[in-house]
Amino acid sequence: MRAVVIREFGPPEVLEPADVAEVRAGPDEVVIDVEFANVTFVETQVRAGRPPHPSMLPTLPAVLGNGVGGTVGDASPWSGLRVVASLNGRGGYAERAVAAASALIRVPEELAMRDAVALLADGRTALALAGHADLEAGVTVLVEAAGGGVGTLLVQIARRAGARVVALASQPRKLALARDLGADVTVDYSQDGWEKQVRALAGEVDVVFDGVGGDIGLAAFGLLRAGGRFCPFGMASGSFAPVTPELAQASQVTVRRGAGGSPEELAELARTALAEAAAGRLRPVVGQEFELADAARAHAAIETRQTVGKTLLTVPR
Repeated sequence: MRAVVIREFGPPEVLEPADVAEVRAGPDEVVIDVEFANVTFVETQVRAGRPPHPSMLPTLPAVLGNGVGGTVGDASPWSGLRVVASLNGRGGYAERAVAAASALIRVPEELAMRDAVALLADGRTALALAGHADLEAGVTVLVEAAGGGVGTLLVQIARRAGARVVALASQPRKLALARDLGADVTVDYSQDGWEKQVRALAGEVDVVFDGVGGDIGLAAFGLLRAGGRFCPFGMASGSFAPVTPELAQASQVTVRRGAGGSPEELAELARTALAEAAAGRLRPVVGQEFELADAARAHAAIETRQTVGKTLLTVPR
């Protein structure tokens, strides 16, 4: 079967299409005929050899890819069903992938497979973050990287909760997308003085969703009022925001890190995200699709900030 293999860590070009051995399901596993594979920023860091945690580095050669969607193709109780599944970080960039049967999530009939895959990781992350933040009507919420996969969902979720949404992004088309999704205020954080612009347009904020980290995340932290919530979940800048417990205490801000949970809790969040989208209450934004053989181009586009919303690999049939 065809897959994308990494044999050394480095630039996007180390991702090479290749013929590999067919995968086989073990006990309590199934084989999925992949239609779409999720591509994440973290996977670009793993490919480069610089993941957030060293334990995320695979033994090479390897096939990257954590989230896929397609049809169960082997003889099992799931055979023929449309599903999405997480793969523990390996094996998604391929025509077929092995998943634990317990990890399978059925895709509602009303939902397109590309939308389901787009929501598998980002949907559960956004819903978990929203739960941590205690969103309610009348609060002011700042969403960093609002044109990205998680950011576009957070804008919608916060808006639906009745919050006032301030969206930060670095390109006009991303700011326009955030406005289309319901943001009340949009600010280009690639411009000097963006923090002053946020203060002028929105005042102090109650919640910050920090997907950028670094200096941007720290500056966004400084916009929070006393009693606010800082919810970091990403490090697109290359490092997490340097918000220490001492700084948070002095600022009277609660830090609620990450969007984790037990496998069962994460699966339930993903099911909820798919159900919300199927009901028309949540809109996944798939900004670009690349064929499986073009995985290197997908990684390069993400790294150079050329993408909007979610990036997927498609598997031709």
